[in-house]
Amino acid sequence: MRWRGQRQSENVEDRRGSGGGIFRFPFPGRGGMRVPSSGGGGGKGGGIGLLGILIILGLVLFFGFDPGSLMQGSGPTGGSGSGFPDIRLPQQPRTTNLPAPGTQGQITRPQSSSEDDLKSFVSVVLATTEDVWNNVFNQLGGRYREPRLVLFDGSVRSACGTGMSAMGPFYCPADEKVYIDLEFYRELKNRFRAPGDFAQAYVIAHEVGHHVQKVLGIADKVEAAKRRMGRRGGNALQVRMELQADCFAGVWAHQMQSDKGLIEPGDIDEALQAASAIGDDRIQRQTQGYVVPDSFTHGSSEQRVRWFRRGFQSGQLQACDTFNTDQL
Repeated sequence: MRWRGQRQSENVEDRRGSGGGIFRFPFPGRGGMRVPSSGGGGGKGGGIGLLGILIILGLVLFFGFDPGSLMQGSGPTGGSGSGFPDIRLPQQPRTTNLPAPGTQGQITRPQSSSEDDLKSFVSVVLATTEDVWNNVFNQLGGRYREPRLVLFDGSVRSACGTGMSAMGPFYCPADEKVYIDLEFYRELKNRFRAPGDFAQAYVIAHEVGHHVQKVLGIADKVEAAKRRMGRRGGNALQVRMELQADCFAGVWAHQMQSDKGLIEPGDIDEALQAASAIGDDRIQRQTQGYVVPDSFTHGSSEQRVRWFRRGFQSGQLQACDTFNTDQL
C-alpha cells in the first residue's frame, strides 16, 4: 500500500502507556462471556487453558469484533427466530469503473515496523476511510460522522467495557471508536501468518465498516432484532453483519484504487488471504477439529473472501446488501 506522504487523520487517540484497569466485560445491556482469570485454578486443568483461549479470541475477533456478538453469552431465550430486520441500503450514484489490476508500477513497500511507523500508517489508513465514506455519504445526501481510533497497549477502557489486547481490534458502537493495540500487527504477521501492510489496513477498514453500519442505523436494528432471537438466529444475523463489514471494506478498497491510486500489486491478495485465514470454519477446524456452522458469527472463509471481493469489484454500497439475500 502506497501510504507514505499521505494525509494522516486527526481522529487518533494515543492511550498507550496509560493502562486500562482490571479486565472485565460489563458491556451495558448485553450478556457476557467471561474469560477465565489466571488466578485460582492454577496453570493446569481441563480445556485448552488461558493462553489457548486468548489465542482463539484473537483469531475469532480478528477483523470483526463486535461487542454484541462476543458478549451475548447464551443469548436471548426467546424464539429461535429467523426473521431478519428490514434493512435497506440507500441508493448510491455510480462511481468510476475499477481500473484493471496491475496497471500501476510496482512500489517498494515500507520495511520498518517501528511503533512510530505503525502509528503513522494507522493514521493514514483512518484518513483514507474518512475520505471514502465522507464522499459516499455526500453522494447519498447525508453526513458521515467520523469515528475515532484509539491506540492502546495491554488493556483499555471503552464505553463498551474494558478490552484486552488478546481480543484483537474492536469497534465499540457506544462511543463510536475503533480500538487497536499495535502489537496485534506483529501477531498478525508472525502467529496468524497474514503479512502485508494491506492486510493491516483491512483490519481497520473492517472495523470502520461496523461504524458505517452504526451511522446508517443498521447496527441498532440488528441489535434490536437479536434481542428477540435465540442463539442460532442471533448468530445467523451476526454473520450477515460481519460479511457486510467485509463488503464495506471492499468498497473502501475500490475507492482507494480508483480515486487515490494507493493500492499496489498484491495488496488485494493480502486482504483476501487474511479474510480466508480467519473464517469461522477454518478457525473451528484448527481449534476443535470439526466445524459447527450454526455457531458461526463471522462467516466462512469463502464467504468473507466473496463479500470483500464483491465490494471491491463494484465499489457500490448496494452490492453489500447481506440482509436481503439467500446466497451468502
